[in-house]
Amino acid sequence: MPAPTTPAPGRAWNLPNILTVVRIGLTPVIALLPFIDGYWPKLICFGVFLFAAITDVVDGYLARSRNLVTDLGKLLDPIADKLLLFATIIPIYVISRTRHDLYNIPVWGSIPLWVCVLLIGRELAMTGFRLWAKQRGLVIAAAGPGKLKAVLQNIYIGATFLWFTFRDARKPMGWEHSRYADYWNEFHGSVVAITLALATALTVYSFLVYIYRYRALFRGQ
Repeated sequence: MPAPTTPAPGRAWNLPNILTVVRIGLTPVIALLPFIDGYWPKLICFGVFLFAAITDVVDGYLARSRNLVTDLGKLLDPIADKLLLFATIIPIYVISRTRHDLYNIPVWGSIPLWVCVLLIGRELAMTGFRLWAKQRGLVIAAAGPGKLKAVLQNIYIGATFLWFTFRDARKPMGWEHSRYADYWNEFHGSVVAITLALATALTVYSFLVYIYRYRALFRGQ
């Protein structure tokens, strides 16, 4: 039986790591585009975010399936995830607050500050928790609720960028008095509101699941 292969030290800059670096480089673009007037910048922002979200899945799959996991990738991937979250949630909060008359989300009105703090704080807390556990010889892998939370969070972010796009496009596209545009306005706004609620609930639930699952760490076991 042949011995398992290990990644060569010189292969740190492999395709998964390059995709991760590209994702990091795209975060300033994603953060700035929504602040540009007009619907085209928001639509481009949605496309760039979609590309970044897809590469997040692809680079992990490639690294595992092709035995390309490296220490550099383990370092960069969490950084890329956190930067992408900051580059989306913070602009969404600022824009929805400053342009509440145009971008108001049904039920919520706009994303509340406490939700922003919760989403970002959870990621920072989980990063600290993983580092603390690793120092005690335990690697905390992503669990089902955490993965589902990430999916719903990305759906909310993507849907919100499209919401900004649609709301900006209504006037120049002549949709202000369109019945179908009104129907879509209600549907799209509801999707944004519901996915935000689900992502918020799963943010709390998934973190509690991790704490409970690894509660023995707090007893020094």
